[in-house]
Amino acid sequence: MSESYTVEKIQVLKGLRAVRKRPGMYIGGTGPEGLHQLVWEILDNSVDEALNGYCDLIDVALLADGGISVADHGRGIPVEIHPATGKNTVETIFCNLHAGGKFDENAYKVAGGLHGVGGAVVNALSERMVVEVSRNGFLHRQEYRRGKPSGPLEKIIPAAGTGTKVTFWPDPTIFEEHRFSQDLIRERLEIKAFLIAGLTIRLTIESEGSAETFVYPEGLTDFLKKLAEGKTMIDAQPFHFRHDNDLRLEVAMVWTEETSSKILTFVNSIPTPSGGTHETAFRNAVTRAIRTYIEKRNGLPKGIKGISGEDVREGLLAVVSVYLHGNVEFQGQTKERFNSNVGHLVEPPLRNALETWLHQNPTQAAALAGRVVLSAQARTASRAARDEVSRKSATRRLTLPGKLADCSSQSRDETELFIVEGDSAGGSSKQARDRKFQAILPIRGKILNVEQASAEKMKANKEIQSLVQSIGTGMGKAFDYARLRYGKIVINCDADVDGHHIATLLLTFFYRYLPDLVRKGHVYLAMPPLYRITIGSGKKAAVRYVFSDTDKERLLKGKNGKEVEIQRFKGLGEMDAATLKTTTMNPETRTMLRVSIDDEGKTDEIFDTLMGKDVRKRFSFIKEHAREVRDLDI
Repeated sequence: MSESYTVEKIQVLKGLRAVRKRPGMYIGGTGPEGLHQLVWEILDNSVDEALNGYCDLIDVALLADGGISVADHGRGIPVEIHPATGKNTVETIFCNLHAGGKFDENAYKVAGGLHGVGGAVVNALSERMVVEVSRNGFLHRQEYRRGKPSGPLEKIIPAAGTGTKVTFWPDPTIFEEHRFSQDLIRERLEIKAFLIAGLTIRLTIESEGSAETFVYPEGLTDFLKKLAEGKTMIDAQPFHFRHDNDLRLEVAMVWTEETSSKILTFVNSIPTPSGGTHETAFRNAVTRAIRTYIEKRNGLPKGIKGISGEDVREGLLAVVSVYLHGNVEFQGQTKERFNSNVGHLVEPPLRNALETWLHQNPTQAAALAGRVVLSAQARTASRAARDEVSRKSATRRLTLPGKLADCSSQSRDETELFIVEGDSAGGSSKQARDRKFQAILPIRGKILNVEQASAEKMKANKEIQSLVQSIGTGMGKAFDYARLRYGKIVINCDADVDGHHIATLLLTFFYRYLPDLVRKGHVYLAMPPLYRITIGSGKKAAVRYVFSDTDKERLLKGKNGKEVEIQRFKGLGEMDAATLKTTTMNPETRTMLRVSIDDEGKTDEIFDTLMGKDVRKRFSFIKEHAREVRDLDI
């Protein structure tokens, strides 16, 4: 061995050094999601004060210099010396992992921040943090730099009332992008206000001199109204249910004429986009209650063998909020999935309440039952048609588009389908690919905008037909996941504005007609470079590939005096096969983005705004976000 593995190689990272060394373990990554996780950690501490009845107002301010502050009128962090550390309690909390009040049920009956690491992690990953506490008749203040105190906790001035204010500036040496998204923060604050009826949350944007207030007296009922905006409801009033026993459960739901469903779940006000035991119990309760009602009251039409969960959930909008006392188990620090076993506490009371509601509201129950039966009939007809096609094609070879350059491997999980624009890019991609596991499908220009197209246009469109045939699953109600032919479906368009438009059109198609491929992580965006920049000359020349004008300007800073050659790629077809392989197709050297859906409601709204028929929505969107544009390709 060239190097010995001895005791000197073992590092012990004390204090918060481990957080700075491996931030992804604590906040999920150093991209936009990780950056905003810092905000959620501090915000959840203030929300926990509200959940326990100690706070009715939270102020959040996006500062002009890139910082953010979160202030509440709660009890205020204790400022006395902590016996376990010999330091003041504020410093103990923000400079030590697993230090906080959430471990003591007498301090917090219900809490979203559970592990005692949130404040300390934010401190460790901040270039600067300031904590101000109003308590014991005075305002106290302590400042930190990258997780270390800059000085002692100081008693500043007399102050009435109690509360805590945390202001921090993310460390630019840690995060790829350290600017907060106004839209993302505004959305999270509004959701918190929906979940805690009567809580007032104010958002101030310092650079714009603007302020906005969120307060919803009806809580989840107001939330459901917002989710249902612009959608056609069936003839049934929303169902609202509250239950408070071993856990606090609140559910609001309604059915629409949409084919998709949206179920938003929360535990102790924390969003759980990956679901968990509470969501499973909710789905089971709703399916069983409605199935029992239909079978007992009206029976099933001829040809329908039974009602499935898919039939019941079609068109469903629901918000499920659970508040649990004591030990609450999430999956990881980012808390995207809830693991504690609460199914037995959620399903029975919700199922009984829904069955009672159905029997007490016969007109609304009949409308809902009709909606579910229609969905079951459509599912049955779709399956019958698919089975018929399967029988007819069982003895003949699978029909694939002539322009598809397929791969040789039959293993779905290891294969990749690259969707490229135009024959020129298709030719380059075929030369650059690995024929064993990479397939190439060229498409002609901008495909049909499926957000506005009729079903007839969809069926007649050759590019859509080629996509569906190549992927193998069918689409819409004929979709069959088991027939998926490729593990990765990669949208590989030019890095210019036209390429982005084509990618958006393709994403719209996948989201609307093949959503399970997106939800299961099969859809990717390739990242071809926009520029090749050669710095220096001769054998010492260094070649760099960059993806935007901003990246180009950043790279060129400090290159004064050096010979620089800049090549802008007009399209993938302009790249030679070796360059395309290295930058875009070779798994060892490429960069790809996996497409995921964090918020079904927000995603639905974005596609409707950007690609829908209502031009006014796009005009308003452009006006609202014009100042945020950084790379404008004219």
